[in-house]
Amino acid sequence: LITIGINIILALALNLVNGFMGEFSVGHAGFMAAGAYIAAMGTSRWFPADPMLVFPFAVILGGLGASVLGLVIAIVSFKTSGDYLAIVTLAFLMIVKSVLENIEAVGGPRGLLGIAPLTTLPWVCGWVLVSIWVTRNLVYSRFGRGITAVREDVVAANLVGVHTRQVKILAFVVSAFFTGVAGGLFAHLLQFINPRMFDIIKSTEMLVMVYLGGMGSIAGSILGASVFTVMMELLRPLAAWRMVVMPLILVLLMLFRPRGIMGLTELVWFKPSEELPTPPAPLPPVP
Repeated sequence: LITIGINIILALALNLVNGFMGEFSVGHAGFMAAGAYIAAMGTSRWFPADPMLVFPFAVILGGLGASVLGLVIAIVSFKTSGDYLAIVTLAFLMIVKSVLENIEAVGGPRGLLGIAPLTTLPWVCGWVLVSIWVTRNLVYSRFGRGITAVREDVVAANLVGVHTRQVKILAFVVSAFFTGVAGGLFAHLLQFINPRMFDIIKSTEMLVMVYLGGMGSIAGSILGASVFTVMMELLRPLAAWRMVVMPLILVLLMLFRPRGIMGLTELVWFKPSEELPTPPAPLPPVP
């Protein structure tokens, strides 16, 4: 359940960029690595006296550190989109991984040991609710409508007054923040992290969760993360072959249902009241 919750946060964060905004980022594992290392250093190195008290602030600090990186990436790449953005974010992921492998203060390629097991189910559930609430209120806000406008047509969005640069920056920063938070929770669940955990395979797992559940759907992110996590556990007896079966399932899904299970559809629980269909007015009584 804890792993499902962490994956839901990751899927929601990536869906904000890839689903609601229509861009294609493959570097979110870099944001996750930043959040994991900052949070782990906070509880195990910087303030080791009382890690349980420091843990909430360390997770938030990890999210803020990841959001700063997201701001940098957004500013650098706001003129790019599609395949070009994928190349930029992939390069960012490789940079983060290489930097972590060459910093001895965080363990270098050996990784970081001695992380306290502080991630519990109530903490994860709380962050899942926060991420759902923030994502829902953002995408259905007046400013957040610009995120979906960018997905439909950037030129048309500019013509009707949408500040596409601000929209992209905000989406990247919020997405990176929650990815960093998930990284902090992940580190304090495993109690050990190293740079190899946050490579292109980790980003691919996030993409599978998003595209499996459905693009541009909060409920789809929840469903995709849950189904992916359960299936990975069920396929664990296959060892390394499970990483062949899951992408194959994704290929079949893209062939027969390209938008995912709930692509561009949403449950009524996550829609604001003005988005719900109005019941027809009652007919006047027959005289």
